[in-house]
Amino acid sequence: MKQMIIHGGKPLEGDVWIGGAKNSTVALVPAAILSRTPVTLECVPRIADVDNLMDLLSEMNVACSFKETTLKIDPTNITLSPLPSGKVKSLRASYYFMGALLGRLGQATVGFPGGDDIGPRPIDQHIKGFEALGATVKNEHDQISITAPKEGLHGAEIDLRMPSVGATMNIMMASVTANGQTIIRNAAKEPEIVDLAIFLNNMGAVIRGAGTDTIRIEGVARLEANVAHTIIPDRIEAGTYVALAATIGNGVRIHNVIIEHLDSFLAKVEEMGVVIDSDEDSLFVYPAGDLKMVQVTTNPYPGFATDLQQPITPLLLTAKNGEGVIIDSIYPRRTRHIPELKKMGANIDVQNNIILIHPGTKFKGTTVTADEIRAGACLMIAGLNAEGTTVIENADNILRGYDRVVQKLTKLGADVTIEDM
Repeated sequence: MKQMIIHGGKPLEGDVWIGGAKNSTVALVPAAILSRTPVTLECVPRIADVDNLMDLLSEMNVACSFKETTLKIDPTNITLSPLPSGKVKSLRASYYFMGALLGRLGQATVGFPGGDDIGPRPIDQHIKGFEALGATVKNEHDQISITAPKEGLHGAEIDLRMPSVGATMNIMMASVTANGQTIIRNAAKEPEIVDLAIFLNNMGAVIRGAGTDTIRIEGVARLEANVAHTIIPDRIEAGTYVALAATIGNGVRIHNVIIEHLDSFLAKVEEMGVVIDSDEDSLFVYPAGDLKMVQVTTNPYPGFATDLQQPITPLLLTAKNGEGVIIDSIYPRRTRHIPELKKMGANIDVQNNIILIHPGTKFKGTTVTADEIRAGACLMIAGLNAEGTTVIENADNILRGYDRVVQKLTKLGADVTIEDM
């Protein structure tokens, strides 16, 4: 385990470049095994989750090489192998191997996924989708075994109970080689869904409607990668740096941003009084003056992202006027960062899973724990603002989701290091 040590109170300024989207990458890497030819992914973030996915690929005799931000994956000689529970439990996105293996080899055995503990995130919609396509799903010995019929998967009409990103992506991967047409209704609309569809279509899949609530997929016999795919910028990383720049920035320009992906987040930040200039693919965040509290409610895209409710919390805590409220309608129990913020002097409470933020916080450095990726980002922003030294234990969680974070913060003028615990 690692810890992040921050000597806070240093104003940050300069330029930072956003990496490829984590939430795209963790689906695109498993999706690469659907190809019968080698795959090249560009703008891949240097995060621990990518290393974990590469380890899982090696279990299936899939060769990988990762240089700078280019990841090459050769699934030509893939072999069917049960994915070990230990490695699978290190990240939740390992469940994407279910759909990818089902689409490529007609069967998959995957341990129950792990990842961040932010409340119930059942995979029942994934399983119902696989079953609708004709697969048999068994839960045995803490593993899920999925098998297509001898004649292969068949197209189906699938109505999701809620617009789950994971279920939408998994069903897309399983159905691209199924016989006939698959229709996913109440599909998730996130930009990462569109990114996956573009990747698969460039390999020969026929997917229409990605980014809307109805996706139509015509099954094809095989997929082959012909061109490199560039992963979209990470909107959550970009939003985190916006919040960071607004709390302790002295003028920060954030490059490689698709601004439309951040519309709901930027609207809230600007409602608080933060001044931001934008051009084609960058944002300039001015030093913040007196800010006012706002109410934030998370919703599926294009609403306010659940992954940004924690990074915006330290920004709200710097406001001097009003009372702030955060309601996470997607993961109501995503509040484990609150006791850690209180250790740092935050004037904040949780009542019935609603986060109540009061003015008057002055952060003080102390030792806190990052229980998951975005909680870690929240504590990191607080630590950069704090008087004294902040030690964030379980900083591995931050490294799972934020591309070269220490290097980027140091370039902006922060005093941040990572050490082994």
